[in-house]
Amino acid sequence: MEARAGMVMEGGQRTLNADGVTAKFLVQNTHQLGTLHQLLAGGIAGAFSKTCTAPLARLTILFQVQGMHSEVAALRNPSIRCEASRIINEEGFRAFWKGNMVTIAHRLPYSAVNFYAYERYKNLLHSLMGENVRGNSSAHPLVHFLGGGLAGITSASATYPLDLVRTRLAAQRSTMYYRGISHAFSTICRDEGFLGLYKGLGATLLGVGPSIAISFSVYEWLRSVWQSQRPDDSTAVVGLACGSLSGIASSTATFPLDLVRRRMQLEGAGGRARVYNTGLVGAFGRIIQTEGVRGLYRGILPEYYKVVPSVGIVFMTYETLKMLLSGISNY
Repeated sequence: MEARAGMVMEGGQRTLNADGVTAKFLVQNTHQLGTLHQLLAGGIAGAFSKTCTAPLARLTILFQVQGMHSEVAALRNPSIRCEASRIINEEGFRAFWKGNMVTIAHRLPYSAVNFYAYERYKNLLHSLMGENVRGNSSAHPLVHFLGGGLAGITSASATYPLDLVRTRLAAQRSTMYYRGISHAFSTICRDEGFLGLYKGLGATLLGVGPSIAISFSVYEWLRSVWQSQRPDDSTAVVGLACGSLSGIASSTATFPLDLVRRRMQLEGAGGRARVYNTGLVGAFGRIIQTEGVRGLYRGILPEYYKVVPSVGIVFMTYETLKMLLSGISNY
């Protein structure tokens, strides 16, 4: 999920985002960079990674909404190659990046809200448990888990309209209902009301807990097994591999929620009739009834394909920016 929660943990800061959307592994010594530099480096790294993997992200969205409307259902089960060829032939090569500008605009505020909220929730949880935050910062993984989940809910809710607009722009094919970010916002508010910007938020928030739980559990288990068997391997290699695998596991488990979220985000787009009128549960039931259980996993392959490069790009970009910003701050 694009708006899925981040999980920020200490002992080096790790952020695991399974975003729809994408698993991210970031390692840093927190004393080396100030908060502003951390947010800047994380935001730029995330935006660069999203830009590099935007073609796969758009293919995922297009596959996810198949079956929602009759003209889309006619595609049945096209391969990634066939759909990529269609985009190039009908829309041009640049169409792979439809909606990417709003994705980039989403990154920095999402990272900022997530980081700020996590610190506040973590301190609150420590105080409720009667602990000295500084002395026991890594004593309770439950604090990190709950703090990460609450921060994810907060950041996803605060920046959700950007995620919805991104989906609608990326889902457009030959017919252009929205001419850009500002036009999409104004059109949605005019035709569907302000609450139209929050369609599908329930599915997003419902996926926050499972996404973080799976990412956390799989990552920690894989890392412990790896390091027990090969203690001399590079930390970067271990982080990249474990982060990628935990992202795949999280994506697999929560992909149906992500698919339903995307479809609900498109409800009423361009004046089309509503398809899912019975809420989240009803949307699941209708998809299973009309498309089978496999319908809940439309687009899972391009989602898998983007996990590893996304993790690698974020990791390398973040570490490079961290070194550059550390050098600047020392002057």
